[in-house]
Amino acid sequence: MIPAVMISGIHSDLPGVITAQVAQYVWDTATGKHILIPQGTKLFGTYDSSVAFGQHRVLVAWTRLIFPDASTLALQSMPGADQAGYAGFKDKVDRHLLRIFGSAILLSAIGAGFQMSQPDASGETPSAQQQAAAQLGQELAQVSREQIRREMDVQPTLVIRPGYRFNVMVNRDVILEPYRLRARQVAR
Repeated sequence: MIPAVMISGIHSDLPGVITAQVAQYVWDTATGKHILIPQGTKLFGTYDSSVAFGQHRVLVAWTRLIFPDASTLALQSMPGADQAGYAGFKDKVDRHLLRIFGSAILLSAIGAGFQMSQPDASGETPSAQQQAAAQLGQELAQVSREQIRREMDVQPTLVIRPGYRFNVMVNRDVILEPYRLRARQVAR
């Protein structure tokens, strides 16, 4: 695992590129004596904007590390996980409830308006003007219903704020020289 903190934020309405920073030194697993990834190393990745109803996590993939000495390492889409190890990031969720319930109320009002535009069923034959008004009301109600239903079909927006702490899950072997040796070789 590579512990890190978000520099940029995520807003799942659109896919995008994200940046983060390694939060603490990553030591070699064999001896624990050598720094492999120094604190402050930059991370670059992408996130997916495909969010299903009821989903509370955004999928993140980390693609590249840029070390303080400007050397880089391709991460090949290693996944991001929260500090407990659960896949994806979870912070704030906007379910757009005001928009959805507001649309439902508007839909009900349009339905009531349509009912009121219809002629009474008193047995009298409606005039041409009444028939035209009834047909217009019916068409307007149908178009309005379709438009409002589209407005109600909105996926949740997931927001991950800058400062969010997470781990990059290293899911393949990565062979690195100790960082200090690399830094000395670049300086020569």
